[in-house]
Amino acid sequence: MYPVDLHMHTVASSHAYSTLHDYIAIAKQKGVKLFAITDHGPDMADAPHYWHFVNMRIWPRVVDGIGILRGIEANIKNTLGEIDCSGPMLDSLDLIIAGFHEPVFAPQDRDTNTQALVAAIASGNVHIISHPGNPKYPVDIPAVAAAAARHNVALEINNSSFTHSRKGSEHNCRAIAAAVRDAGGWLALGSDSHTAFTIGDFDECQKILDAVSFPRERILNVSPQRLLNFLGQRGMAPIAEFAALSFSTEPDTFL
Repeated sequence: MYPVDLHMHTVASSHAYSTLHDYIAIAKQKGVKLFAITDHGPDMADAPHYWHFVNMRIWPRVVDGIGILRGIEANIKNTLGEIDCSGPMLDSLDLIIAGFHEPVFAPQDRDTNTQALVAAIASGNVHIISHPGNPKYPVDIPAVAAAAARHNVALEINNSSFTHSRKGSEHNCRAIAAAVRDAGGWLALGSDSHTAFTIGDFDECQKILDAVSFPRERILNVSPQRLLNFLGQRGMAPIAEFAALSFSTEPDTFL
């Protein structure tokens, strides 16, 4: 249903189990045309060294007709919205997801969590906020959605939050999808795969979208070109290797 997946982990994050090659092979089987590898930022205990992210520049852009984006799931570190992605890492990456993870930023009260999340959104360094519906981190959902729309940052609906992680996320995720809808912002879908077999799996996300009648034209995963246009608006230079790919699966209405 969606040819783009924006959140997955490889063996570089030692609690995940697939390689880049594995993801390419399964993506081809499933019809995923573009995906982003987003291993954990280096402040997590099992994360790769920052050289892993800097050296992503050696990756091919296209393998077997599949486009590959160089990304990170960075950690929000404090109420200033700082993340563990800076300097040469920023220059090497196409997609920066950031979110709360307990080893780096322990759950706080609603106001403190909201302050940190809004500050990260406003920083200019983040494209997508990962799993903002995590019930361990209560936030002011309308305020976060409004900030995200204002700064052109997408909020994620994370499929793994309904299967084996962050149990109890459904209510918050419905509220987030509704708030983003009303604010005119973007949603991003992420499988949060830790094994290649689940790349492109968004069945649980779709239930949330259907529940709030979320408009398809505000979902970044609808087409590779929509996602690339979004990143272009955020300052990413065109990637020449992608120009020759047959990415288009339906007319795109990105404005």
